[in-house]
Amino acid sequence: MKIGIISDTHDNMPKIKEAVSIFNMKQVEFVIHAGDYVAPFSIAPLDDLKCDYIGVFGNNDGEKAGLTKKSKDRIKVPPHHITLGNREIIILHDPNDLDNLIKSQNYDIVIYGHTHNPVIERHNKTFVINPGECCGWLSGKSTVAILELNDLTAEIVNVF
Repeated sequence: MKIGIISDTHDNMPKIKEAVSIFNMKQVEFVIHAGDYVAPFSIAPLDDLKCDYIGVFGNNDGEKAGLTKKSKDRIKVPPHHITLGNREIIILHDPNDLDNLIKSQNYDIVIYGHTHNPVIERHNKTFVINPGECCGWLSGKSTVAILELNDLTAEIVNVF
């Protein structure tokens, strides 16, 4: 099962649309957003995904009621646990509890955002992924991640 991972979209509509296009082209079967959508209007491009998605709120998501409504309740309070393809996944935005989650070894995959820096690391049985910033506002580089659940491999993909 192929998963698209996105974070820190920060209302950059052209980049969100391009990320959706990449996920559709790569035929991902599910998308996870690690927070910081910002405004409810930025959810609209996600409706063009050819698969379902889920996400968590980030620290810049002030209009939570609007985001919840626009996403049809797909955005959850972090940390949010899901099971996909027999893999236990925890989704957060802020990495404050990241070390404890890794040490616990309770999850196959930990997904986070907030830092705007892409990360793919393995810590014993736990695979840690930060897709970087889709918006490109801070680093000037816009990225997402593609995760293959079957063999736990991932890649960072540039969004142009």
